[in-house]
Amino acid sequence: MEQRLTFITLGVADVGRARTFYERLGWTGESPDGDIVLFQLDGMVLGLWGRDKLAEDSAVKDGGGWGGVTLAHNVGSQAEVDAILAEAEAAGASIGRPGAANDWGGYTGLFIDPDGHPWEVAHIPFWKLAEDGSVRLH
Repeated sequence: MEQRLTFITLGVADVGRARTFYERLGWTGESPDGDIVLFQLDGMVLGLWGRDKLAEDSAVKDGGGWGGVTLAHNVGSQAEVDAILAEAEAAGASIGRPGAANDWGGYTGLFIDPDGHPWEVAHIPFWKLAEDGSVRLH
């Protein structure tokens, strides 16, 4: 198996509400069947699907709590972190952690989407952020 991630599906309580939230962030999605919404990201896809259907399809029992995953969106400056957090809050997210400098040298903040999925917005000056938004550790 190659070291690659191509598709992330978020289980959501209400697909329409979730789609509206991400579209308020400026994203464009499509729904091939009216059941799942797909967003083409740079080099990968993010899906929004009913949490119950995702749990069944993934052969897991949904305990209703946080699934142990945080998503991240890297940007080129501290100002971009703060701007995206403000945009997410205006779209309906709650702010879990405002933008702040970290002791390891980065600047990060965190918003939580309406279904409880945490998104860290990060400026990590020692990572290489390409024009297409991809990130490289070295």
